[in-house]
Amino acid sequence: MDEDKIQIVASKHGFSPDAVQHLYHAILVGRGTMAQFRHPEFGGTGQWMRGGMIMIGEMFNNALKARVEALCNDIAQLLLSDPSVMSSAAFPPFTMAASGWWPAELGQPAAVGGQNELYYAYFPAKHRLAIRHGDTMSIYDTAGYAITSVSQQQQSGLQGLYFSSQQGVIAVITLPMVESRKA
Repeated sequence: MDEDKIQIVASKHGFSPDAVQHLYHAILVGRGTMAQFRHPEFGGTGQWMRGGMIMIGEMFNNALKARVEALCNDIAQLLLSDPSVMSSAAFPPFTMAASGWWPAELGQPAAVGGQNELYYAYFPAKHRLAIRHGDTMSIYDTAGYAITSVSQQQQSGLQGLYFSSQQGVIAVITLPMVESRKA
């Protein structure tokens, strides 16, 4: 994104051009649909997924969370409106949260993410949710749920992992487990 656009977006959302540039690169790596970032202006470490999922380090700062989400959406819209940027971008290697740690037969996930040694990948076409926690990988049947976002509470492990769906919020531990094995 050129300097003029960065300055305009930074002014609109009340963040520094450096913070906007940081988030721009994170969203570019996520191909305009997701991002993992770490910047003090965004409350530290965070994640964003297009469609309504946002997590920031200052989890109870709802005003900051709303500003960061609005900034992510604006940057993604700018990226997606310019196909030449997406097609010419040299994407760096993915982190663990976005690499293919899940079984190949599940294909490509619609969404990936992770935090604090807990990673997930969602496969709507296969009705599966893969979760990697430490050295264990588990596959869950999403049982007709269309997952739209994720939230992680401060509880340990899967106890604090929730997904939003068309039927409301669901705890991962309530989904039927299809498989569990060492990762």
